[in-house]
Amino acid sequence: IYSQIDLHKKTGGVVPEVAAREHVLKIIPVLDQALKDAGILLRDVDAIAVTEGPGLLSSLITGVTTANVLSMVLNKPLIPVNHIAGHIYANWIFNDDIRFPVVVLTVSGGHNELVVMKNHFEFDVIGESLDDAAGEAFDKVARILGLSYPGGPVISKMAENGDRNRFKFPKSYLSKTSYDFSFSGLKTAVLNVVKEEFSREGKLSEEFIADCSASFQEATVGVLSDKLMRAAVEFQVREVHLAGGVSANRRLREVVMEKIRDGFYFNAGGKKVFFDKNLFKLRFSEDIRFCTDNAGMIATAGYFKYISVKNKSVFKNVVIANPNLNLDNDTV
Repeated sequence: IYSQIDLHKKTGGVVPEVAAREHVLKIIPVLDQALKDAGILLRDVDAIAVTEGPGLLSSLITGVTTANVLSMVLNKPLIPVNHIAGHIYANWIFNDDIRFPVVVLTVSGGHNELVVMKNHFEFDVIGESLDDAAGEAFDKVARILGLSYPGGPVISKMAENGDRNRFKFPKSYLSKTSYDFSFSGLKTAVLNVVKEEFSREGKLSEEFIADCSASFQEATVGVLSDKLMRAAVEFQVREVHLAGGVSANRRLREVVMEKIRDGFYFNAGGKKVFFDKNLFKLRFSEDIRFCTDNAGMIATAGYFKYISVKNKSVFKNVVIANPNLNLDNDTV
């Protein structure tokens, strides 16, 4: 119903105070519009789901305060949802045949995790970003190249006409067994190449920007897809999921799809091993609206959390915003 992207383009990123003010101004009109579009009244709602964290505290407070008041006035169950769990459950919005265990690569501007799920709300975080998340790296590289915010879509578009092999940017795997991520070195490598080009030519040509975008994207996607597929094999999952804003990236989807379709190699215990094709079912949101932050994914996660809990009285508690909430702690 409403997005702040156009507002944040003016400053090249999210300014917390600006975002929080917009939340205060828009939350009631957005709620009214949602009810109108659904053709229902507040009293018709069965339960209320709300993001409790992680995120910007000033924005989270607006959401949980509104949800707490509505829950108390309407006497409706209040379901706290982890923001990252919301992204994970976006793949359940249009799918009711998902089979566990599942490995999820959830990646956007503020977070980057590899998560193994053996059942609903059983999150085993096996890897996360040690510095910049991939989405944040996209934003920062876009700024380095003089492109607009948000960086993911614009770099992806520029990369379509670029040579992904022109620049050999580093791929940080950290170690053979690590599932963690690090993109700060890659970002610095792009910055150094751009500085060299600018000092030599005095400007960045469209061809250079396209090639740099494609090469950066290829390095990022390579690490993300390699670790995802290695986890899929090690943890013997049935399905591989992409979630979060970067899951909308066409090249990421394409590379993971190719590896599942054609088979893939990776180093296992010092030995190069080939894994046969079509071992896993790949899921991602076909509608990119559900890749980026949205209310639908929070409602979906709230639904599955509600039906997974036997003691429904726990949903009568007041929710407190927690900007540092960990996914590991989100259990039922």
